[in-house]
Amino acid sequence: MLWYSDPRERNIFQFSLAVCNTREEHELSFVLDKMALIERIQKDLTEAMMSKDELRLSVLRMAKSALKYKEIEKVRPLEDAESLQVLQTLVKQRRESVEQFARGGRQDLADKETKEIAILENYLPAAPSDSDLNAAIEAAIAETGANSPKAMGAVIKAAKARLGGKAVDGKVLSDRVRERLSRMT
Repeated sequence: MLWYSDPRERNIFQFSLAVCNTREEHELSFVLDKMALIERIQKDLTEAMMSKDELRLSVLRMAKSALKYKEIEKVRPLEDAESLQVLQTLVKQRRESVEQFARGGRQDLADKETKEIAILENYLPAAPSDSDLNAAIEAAIAETGANSPKAMGAVIKAAKARLGGKAVDGKVLSDRVRERLSRMT
């Protein structure tokens, strides 16, 4: 909710919104949509501070920092796909850490990383089901005309495009594509 020091400011703001053409309104809504993920993280970060949830607070600070760092690197606000990619990278790093800690006999740290993954996954779209993944791979193979593992890159790219906004684990996708293409030869 916006607070106005003078009632006339509200009228000016409302008038300026009414005068906007549809293109400007679309751009304004696009900017608000792009900021939704980082704003959601900020809101949840504030809630974690108030509830004194240290683990969630540290994970959200880390995620916000990674998103801001990427924005600075790109010198522009991040698009939704880029923001999701940053969060997917953080999850992937945590999964690798879990494996390392488990091999090193540090189950306490592996458990902590697993909890961090659960917090980060709340901000990612749902992963595709096995049937969705298989259907996308089959459609990508048909689309690209692939018949050997040499065409694996093109099939993976087409399958990712077919899966749209879903959070796809690249390793799982590449393993399945490799398996499917190796059965063709």
